[in-house]
Amino acid sequence: MMITFERLRKEYDGVAAVDDLSLEIPRGEVFGLLGPNGAGKTTTILMLVGLIQPTSGRCLVDGIDVALEPIAVKRRMGFMPDDVGFYENMTAEQNLAYFAAIYDLPRAVRAERIADVLERLDLGGLDKKVGGYSRGMVQRLGIAKILLNDPDVLVLDEPTANLDPLCVAEYREIVRSLRAEGRTVVVSSHILSEVAKVCTSVAILARGRLVASGSVTDLPFRLAQTAGGMAIRVETRSPIPELDHPSILAAEYDANRCRARFQVTDDVRDWLVDQLRNAGVTIRELAVEEPSLEEVFMRYYHAT
Repeated sequence: MMITFERLRKEYDGVAAVDDLSLEIPRGEVFGLLGPNGAGKTTTILMLVGLIQPTSGRCLVDGIDVALEPIAVKRRMGFMPDDVGFYENMTAEQNLAYFAAIYDLPRAVRAERIADVLERLDLGGLDKKVGGYSRGMVQRLGIAKILLNDPDVLVLDEPTANLDPLCVAEYREIVRSLRAEGRTVVVSSHILSEVAKVCTSVAILARGRLVASGSVTDLPFRLAQTAGGMAIRVETRSPIPELDHPSILAAEYDANRCRARFQVTDDVRDWLVDQLRNAGVTIRELAVEEPSLEEVFMRYYHAT
């Protein structure tokens, strides 16, 4: 695993902001930490990047304990906070030159690396001072900054806050390209639609605790099963015969029996396909009615 949280806990004045968090993030994932304000997302992020120490438990990045070897971890990581800041009286290139020196990049490669990341983020050749940048341009410069040291892990805290729709679309493309390179990206957000569109896996935090985790496509499916069943819709070219299975709670048919909706306790799609094929019925469509990621979030959050 690229990132591991082992029974992570952080207390402030005896109150747990993060409580017994255990989680694994594989290499190459775009992983979303999802939850409302106060859920513990930023506290978790700050422990991961080594800016605060856990009260107990530990964070590992590729097997390296963040608390014990923070410099080794930071050399492999890029972190962009929700309010990324730069020197407004300097150009993008001047700002990155400053940060490249902090990263201790060899002088021989600094200029080339800066030019590469600026070109990649469509900021190359700009002599404009950063103080005159739009919010979207500042956000792109923030991503350029965290790419300077060619990190394996990128951590983005509320990266789409206050961005207009065009900038959000650009951000999504950037994150997809980072994943295509094999990098691991952790995104903290309370915006459900963004997590669903850019992340491959997600963890839902509520009041400092992990309440659910899984792939963006798997979590809604699991919720359907745990919430008293799931629904399977079937459309065929000829009438559907009577079907009997212990997992089928109820069946609804249209007038000609070429459309049906089965309320089931388990995933019986394969069984349905076999039964219909054996009866000589051609299937036009077979699909699960899944709740959205927003429904998953609300269900899990209010259950805590």
